[in-house]
Amino acid sequence: MIPRALLFIILFLAGCATAAHAPTEPSAATPANVTLTVFAAASLAEAFEEIKADFEAVHPGVVIVYNFGGSNALAQQLGQEAPADLFASANASQMQVAIEAGRIIGGTSRVFVHNRLVVVVPTGNPGGVATLQDLARPGLMIVLAAAEVPVGQYALDFLDKAATDPAFGPAFKDDVLANVVSYEENVRAVLTKIVLGEGDAGIVYASDISGDSADQVERLDIPDDLNTVASYPIGVIQDSTNPDLAQAFMEYVLSPEAQAVLASHGFIPAAGD
Repeated sequence: MIPRALLFIILFLAGCATAAHAPTEPSAATPANVTLTVFAAASLAEAFEEIKADFEAVHPGVVIVYNFGGSNALAQQLGQEAPADLFASANASQMQVAIEAGRIIGGTSRVFVHNRLVVVVPTGNPGGVATLQDLARPGLMIVLAAAEVPVGQYALDFLDKAATDPAFGPAFKDDVLANVVSYEENVRAVLTKIVLGEGDAGIVYASDISGDSADQVERLDIPDDLNTVASYPIGVIQDSTNPDLAQAFMEYVLSPEAQAVLASHGFIPAAGD
């Protein structure tokens, strides 16, 4: 028969062993997974993917999910109550659409970066586009974004300015538009058609031909007096389910670290805006 004192010690040790192997509950300080949904202009795709990785690295438990597209289409979706946490537009007009729809509070958005237009042609330049004036040459195949898309309107603004310049002539805009074979729903679709050789020339943002894309097309610069410097605003959706984290993401996009990433992708930093 086991002495009572020894039995007590055995039971005590067994209890300790059971406690040592019991599963522990997660600490209250351990963050649950949080998803931030960011609606962003298609031209931001590559830069924002890099920013996503950096932001997630310093915010464990946070996952950024993007919805990239034409800013006009994204603003429409927001107007139809699509759930989101932030909106990064390629122009102020589409941000205003989101504000008027009640999704973003007026005065809370911030310009975080700028961009400019360039003409792109397929590698080898099969259309022989040597000057901007060549865009009006009959028979050339041109691809533009639709006018509802910010880059499409900026392209039309370039043609309007050029038509008032004696170096181009008043018929320049009409002649160029007569060569347009398709109007695309976002700037990346324009670039893709040019890369595939489905057009002789297209108008995109300078940022679209950074990185891998730089080797797939050739560029023709548009001078400052004919160009448009596009301003990109970002804002927090007022009914975001994670407003503090959404605000933190917006502030990170404005930080020197994220601005350097955007600059590396061909954007113009918004320092001082």
